[in-house]
Amino acid sequence: MNNFWYKLLTRTANLCGSWLFIIVSRTVAAGYFLLSRRVRESSRFYAALYPGRGKLYHLWCSFYQYQNFTTIHLDRFLANQAKSVTFTSQGWEKLESVIGSRGGILLMSHLGNWEIAATLLKRQKNNLRLLLYMGIKEKEGIEKAQKDTLRRSGVTIIGVEKEDSSPFSALEGIRFLQSGGLVSMAGDIVWRKDQRKVCVSFLGHDAFLPEAPFVFALVSGAPLFVFFAFRTGKNCYHFTLSDPIPVRTVSRQDRAEAISQAAQQYADLLEESLRKHPFEWYHFDRFIH
Repeated sequence: MNNFWYKLLTRTANLCGSWLFIIVSRTVAAGYFLLSRRVRESSRFYAALYPGRGKLYHLWCSFYQYQNFTTIHLDRFLANQAKSVTFTSQGWEKLESVIGSRGGILLMSHLGNWEIAATLLKRQKNNLRLLLYMGIKEKEGIEKAQKDTLRRSGVTIIGVEKEDSSPFSALEGIRFLQSGGLVSMAGDIVWRKDQRKVCVSFLGHDAFLPEAPFVFALVSGAPLFVFFAFRTGKNCYHFTLSDPIPVRTVSRQDRAEAISQAAQQYADLLEESLRKHPFEWYHFDRFIH
């Protein structure tokens, strides 16, 4: 759905009620399910998650995944109506020791609602300085609304071009960490073809993760946390923060091994959480190989 139709839907739903938003968004999601080639990837993914089940079950899982994805937009709509998001948290105290001193790196994922995760972090601590790296698509529709929502909440966003890699954006992130801020990056998507990546084991398959978050932790010395926000009800969430994943080396020769081990720890946490929340997986491109 492009930005014009999305804005039209939200304005109409503001007049008629959230029921209209739910019906239209679920209808649009059903249309994508019927017409999108990405459904094959979703079915393939759920076949790896549930290898003992048949193809119809994997297809049903994919349909439910597409329908469940609409809750992200519904909750943003409700939040914009001044209906506050309620949430519980686990592990927040782990961040308290690094905020404002040495900074920290937050690995977010396409499991759960990363957008609400960033918003909840800001709400937990008003003066929290958060920088978020986000990919820029050629034609942004709803994605632009996501970025606008985050900026209004006080999050600093660095857009990453798909065909361009600027060393200055990385340098800005390192400086942000050194000043005591939190830098958030997606840990489960390789954005560019020339992007450096690391292979991990996931659901018994190979998967490729971006190397950048682990390099940031290695270079800056900042702790790296894995952060999830899962939906527990209408406009209600629970977010969890892992223990810091160490990325340390004794010599330059150990660098690749340290990054590989840290990436696998993240992949293990991702898989563990996925099994608990299988239908909050909103990664629609190929992930496992």
